[in-house]
Amino acid sequence: MRKGMLVDLTNCIGCRACQVACKQWNDLPAEETHNWGSYQNPRTLSSKTWSLVEFTEIEQDGQFHWVFAKRQCMHCLHPACVSACPVGAFHQTEEGAVVYDSGRCIGCRYCMVVCPFEVPKFEWEKPLPFVRKCTLCVDRLEAGLEPACAKTCPTGAITFGERDALIAEAEARIQAHPEKYVDHIYGKDELGGTSWMYLSAIPFEKLGFPTLGSEPVTGLSEAVAVYGTPSVAVSVAALLGGLYYWFTRREKRIQAEEAARKKEEEV
Repeated sequence: MRKGMLVDLTNCIGCRACQVACKQWNDLPAEETHNWGSYQNPRTLSSKTWSLVEFTEIEQDGQFHWVFAKRQCMHCLHPACVSACPVGAFHQTEEGAVVYDSGRCIGCRYCMVVCPFEVPKFEWEKPLPFVRKCTLCVDRLEAGLEPACAKTCPTGAITFGERDALIAEAEARIQAHPEKYVDHIYGKDELGGTSWMYLSAIPFEKLGFPTLGSEPVTGLSEAVAVYGTPSVAVSVAALLGGLYYWFTRREKRIQAEEAARKKEEEV
C-alpha cells in the first residue's frame, strides 16, 4: 500500500522538532549559517538539511502572524527525478519513497534540474560529492516504523498512514471546518499526486508553494534524459580522458626529472 504524510499547517507551531529528528536519525551535521535577522535557519533545504520548517509572516485582517510549513522531498507519485536519471540512481519503493543510490550516480544533476520542488541538493563542498534529500525514512518503513519527523511531532501536525486514508481524513477536516481551511489539499493532485500532502488556512501560493497542474512532468524529464544523456556521457568521457592524459604526462615528467637528477648526482 502506498504510504503518505498529511501536514496540517494549522497545527504546526514551528518548534522544528521534526527538523531536529530528521538530522538525528540520518546523522546529518548542523550547518554554519549567517542569516542575521532571519528566524529561519538555514534558509533553504541543503545536502545537510533534508527537512526544513519554513517561517512566513502573513498579514490577515490587519494583523501579522507567523505561519509555519515543513518542507522536504515530496516523494511524487510520478517522480521526475526517477524518469530523468540516465543511470537509475533514483528509484521508487512500493510504499512510495523515492530513494537514491549513490553507487550509480554519475553526477549529471539532471534530478536537480527537473525537480519542480527544487529538492535534490548536491554536496558541493566535498571532493567526491553526491546528491542528498529526504528518503521518507525508508529504513524505518522497512522496519515497520513511521518516519522520524511524524514520530516526534508534539502537536500532531504530521500524520503518517496510507495515502488514500489520509486524503479521506483531509477531506473530512475541510468539510467539518470550512471556515478553518482553504478548500485545497496540496499534493493530492499536483503533478499527478505526491506522497506529502498539506492542509492550510492560508492559500498555498502565499506560503511559497509552487502552483502546479495535475499533469505529471515525467514526459519532459524523460525527454531530458533521452536527448541529454549522450552529451553528458561524451562530456564525462572527455573529462576523464583529459584527466588521465594529464596525470599520465605529469607522472612521466616527474619520472624523467627524477632520473635526470640521479644521473647528475652520479656524475
